[in-house]
Amino acid sequence: MTLVPDNPRDDAVPDRLLRARAQAIGGGVRLGSAAAVVERVFAVQAQDATAAELGVRARSRGLTAEDVRRAYEDDRSILRGWFMRGTLHTIPGSDARWVLRLLGPRVIAATASRYRQLGLDDDLRERADRHLARALSAHGPLTRAELAEHLAKLGVDPAGQAPYHLIRHATLSGLACHGPRRAGETTYVLLDDWLPERGGEQPSPQDAAAELARRYLRAYAPAGVADFATWSGLPVTAARRAWAQQAGLRVRPDGSAVLDEAAGEVPGADAADVRLLPAYDDYLTGYRSRDAVVDTAYQQRVFPGGGVIRPAVAVDGLAVGTWARHGARGVRVDAFAALPPEVQAGIEAEAADVTRFLRTLPPAALAVGRDPAAS
Repeated sequence: MTLVPDNPRDDAVPDRLLRARAQAIGGGVRLGSAAAVVERVFAVQAQDATAAELGVRARSRGLTAEDVRRAYEDDRSILRGWFMRGTLHTIPGSDARWVLRLLGPRVIAATASRYRQLGLDDDLRERADRHLARALSAHGPLTRAELAEHLAKLGVDPAGQAPYHLIRHATLSGLACHGPRRAGETTYVLLDDWLPERGGEQPSPQDAAAELARRYLRAYAPAGVADFATWSGLPVTAARRAWAQQAGLRVRPDGSAVLDEAAGEVPGADAADVRLLPAYDDYLTGYRSRDAVVDTAYQQRVFPGGGVIRPAVAVDGLAVGTWARHGARGVRVDAFAALPPEVQAGIEAEAADVTRFLRTLPPAALAVGRDPAAS
């Protein structure tokens, strides 16, 4: 049931197959490390910490949860934080600073009304930043609850939403970042301690948006500027300027674009390429329209509303069902329609691999699920 023709040129292949291959969920592409996955796709949705790890699993071969943990905590090649749209993502650690400089102030500005509702004026946020920096320097890594206790010394109610927004503000400002998990719970550290600046080439503030657009095109093309604006959270005018700065941008008749550096032969997999994508996966959220990813008749089953995005079964980049964890570590699949035997076999293999991966997670991670810091 492979949907990829033999040795096609990229302009003869449906967008969905090119996107699936770029996202490392089609065309037989599987990578060998968590860092390689994140480098390829640039950002993995991470509002649910376990789902983020399952997103890395879906794009790799044979990785364990310990491999992913090492990338986060030992190698520090990947970093979880509030980036695109102010939503938790995992991105390459080496890119964290320039992305924060580009997006952090925009997210802070977009949160202004919530700050006002909570009584978090500019002065209090600045004092909180300094207070959190001192606490993390002296006592870090610290959990959200522990940081809330420190913020209580400034008169901040530790039981409300104010501590979350102040911690998030400190990370968006490039002061703090996510550190090692403790018993399945997020901790925070100083960014400069966790990822010391090592120099090297970084995009200038003037070029940062264009660099973000280039990373997006490498991982999501064919795509349009509206897709990039939706994914990044940049205003459409800024997204258009970044788009216009791309060298080697090839615009197709339908208005979507690809980069020449990413174009070329697109080999097909030997059989239907089946992946079990986690909730909130980037492939499901990275475009303005969902029509190329999920048939319109079934979109409500993947996107039921209320901000929920269910785990999906993808075959050659097309969602053909949803899945859920069954019990602590099992998998239950709900297909949209009857599927060919080879796809069923692919689903069984993927389900077995999800089960294998979940068995490598510590029990606390399975119990925590969606990170409370994401809400």
